[in-house]
Amino acid sequence: MSLFSEIRNNSFEVADLAAEAFDPRFTAADIAVHRREAMPPADVIAEQARIDRADALVLVYPVYWWSMPGLLKGWIDRVFANGWAYDEGQDTKLVKKLRHLRIHLVGIGGADAGTYARHGYLSAMKTQIDHGIFDYCGACVVTSELLLASDGRCPKVHLDTARTIGRNIFSAAKQCEAADAA
Repeated sequence: MSLFSEIRNNSFEVADLAAEAFDPRFTAADIAVHRREAMPPADVIAEQARIDRADALVLVYPVYWWSMPGLLKGWIDRVFANGWAYDEGQDTKLVKKLRHLRIHLVGIGGADAGTYARHGYLSAMKTQIDHGIFDYCGACVVTSELLLASDGRCPKVHLDTARTIGRNIFSAAKQCEAADAA
């Protein structure tokens, strides 16, 4: 599971949450941050700074039980915090603070495409992840792909998909600006 963030000068940074030993547990300290009773801990501030330097965020992850693994979900829970990713308070309307950020999601699934279609898993994932997480914060999901090893496609198809995702990263601003205008 990796995070790739495109830095504004056309460079990129790769983050491996497991190798970096990111702690995904949402603790009492994180609840205090959500309630705005405390500042985020240093590990969360470092991750937010990493995203602040980026125009685009690419999340590549295995699909576990029709969603992302706990480590990635915990990273989102802790890093995309109230006050940084969005503003939500008792007397305020929701303010989406990550409108500058372009998101590219690449799930690696083990089931075949028919299983995802038959049970509505892909639609559920898009609702939960694309809309429920990133749209809530104002980030524009440009790419939301599911690569399936068991669907019989040859590796060339996955390579072509990866190239398309790469091209989308650099043309994402135009796509999201058009969506915002609509």
